[in-house]
Amino acid sequence: MITIWKQENRKLVEGSGEDTPIWVDARNVTRDDIRVLESEYGVDTEIIMDILDQDELSRIDREDEYTLIIVRLPIFLSTNEVSYFTIPVGILLFPEMVITICWADCEVLHDLTNNRVRGLSLTDLPAFVVRILARADLIYLRYLKEINRRSGTIELELQKSVRNNELIQLLNLEKSLVYFTTSLKSNQLLFDRLMKTRLIQLDEEDREWLEDVATDNRQAIEMADIYSNILSGMMDAFASVISNNLSIVMKRLTVISLVLMIPTMITSFFGMNVPLPITEWPGHSALLTILGACLASSMVAMVLLQDKRPRRKRLPPGERNRLRKKNRAVQ
Repeated sequence: MITIWKQENRKLVEGSGEDTPIWVDARNVTRDDIRVLESEYGVDTEIIMDILDQDELSRIDREDEYTLIIVRLPIFLSTNEVSYFTIPVGILLFPEMVITICWADCEVLHDLTNNRVRGLSLTDLPAFVVRILARADLIYLRYLKEINRRSGTIELELQKSVRNNELIQLLNLEKSLVYFTTSLKSNQLLFDRLMKTRLIQLDEEDREWLEDVATDNRQAIEMADIYSNILSGMMDAFASVISNNLSIVMKRLTVISLVLMIPTMITSFFGMNVPLPITEWPGHSALLTILGACLASSMVAMVLLQDKRPRRKRLPPGERNRLRKKNRAVQ
């Protein structure tokens, strides 16, 4: 879908191709949109294919009629298995026009069209690009905080019960952090080149703003690395917990099997062709002997399966209230 935007009273409104300067917003690009971009705006097919490539990295190039900037922007889709990931967005700078091409919709472009970005102006196209990059860093930081918040919630659920669903959610969040880290580092290289290159003319104010954006991008990289390390450590810890729980279960099953072997061995021995001494005992002595053997086996199993960890002493209600008030006073 291609939408043309112009600026009136410092706000973006839909316009037509006759207005200048304009922003040609191509999102959820179809084949018809690709033909329009090729025929009406002179965009090369190879450039469009590069922008629509999911694995395309950030870069800046100079073509005959325009300057191409590809930047990776964050996106959130709740329907995806991996909800947080990144996509490439192409920005084509013409003398009186800017074109953005993206194969999906994202919050950065959505905020621009809804006039949520301050200081946005189509009369200064290099500054328009810097505003897009600044908004992208803001969304990156917001998504990273959401990922950290979701991982904390999942951790609380896993402390109650280790289930496959929560572990898969943690794995998907770890994938999202990997995507974010890779894209942020690629964008950082783009920022460094924008500050050194002369492909786009940036004034002093735009350069200072771009330096601030690069600083925010480095902060996002550090946050993504920290959250990724924490999440990896959390996954390793829960893997150790699962292994420990499995060892405890196997220990109990082994003890039960060993205890059940005792009456089985006795029964097997007297089941052979040998005289049984209990047949000459009076009354229900044989039955009592078998019950005694089962009781002894049960007592041995209880002793072996008993939890030998020291138990904490329960404090009386008055003492618990006094300690609780003391902790509140300290806080």
